[in-house]
Amino acid sequence: MKKNLLAALVVTAGLAAGCAAPQNIVYFQDTTDREISTDVQPSQIRFRPEDEISIIVNCPSAELMAQFNLPYITRRIGQSGASSLTASGNNTGVCGYTVNANGDIDFPVIGRIHIAGLTRDEVAALIKKELQSRDLVKDPVVTVEFMNLTISVMGEVARPGRYSIARDHVTILDALAQAGDLTITGRRDNIRVIREEGGVQKTYLLDLRSAEGLTKSPAYYLNQNDVIYVEPNEMRTRQSTVNGNTVMSASFWISIASLAATLTSTVTVVALRLQNM
Repeated sequence: MKKNLLAALVVTAGLAAGCAAPQNIVYFQDTTDREISTDVQPSQIRFRPEDEISIIVNCPSAELMAQFNLPYITRRIGQSGASSLTASGNNTGVCGYTVNANGDIDFPVIGRIHIAGLTRDEVAALIKKELQSRDLVKDPVVTVEFMNLTISVMGEVARPGRYSIARDHVTILDALAQAGDLTITGRRDNIRVIREEGGVQKTYLLDLRSAEGLTKSPAYYLNQNDVIYVEPNEMRTRQSTVNGNTVMSASFWISIASLAATLTSTVTVVALRLQNM
């Protein structure tokens, strides 16, 4: 009887510890060889005050180009302690324009241009239109690039830090992959994206276990200055206390089972002795 009880307790403890883990760890559990639609349109980065950008005007005349392009400098774009969210990393070093508190930049010859709320393509089209309408350049090619735009990844990831944005569409998956993915002790079901919108700080909760729910979240596509926080799971939280995870270990349950078997045996012996008295 003691052996059966001990075996049952050990098996039960092992099953309890092992069955729940995959359900909490595996990503995209609802992707069973089917298409998942999303209601969220790919969002583009729109410029805000304090954003820094580079603007390059190309045209046949080198003299005209020199009027509109700021001097090249030696540092690399985004080289401010942030790794780039792009595979190529081939940005060249140029001096940039900083969007002021009113959402304007001071562009050579043209003067102040309001670009807050515009995308890269919209800014390029606006500058091209201004150059042509003023008969400054006949057929310019305008290129706009990000410089200091970043997102921050914190919590239970392999490489927490601040990462630069180098393209228009950056998703939560791009950011987590750049940060080395979640650690085994990070919660997949409660990823926080903290974002400032219209002067109000909003928090979005994302569940990596559901691809459908993830891609429909407004925070699936990231904005500059977003903060991603990966919450620790219960095992990680318990590690902050003395012997916090002891109760979850197999050795703990084996010890409990052994103690229970010993108590059962002792009670049985005492009961038999009392009957014989």
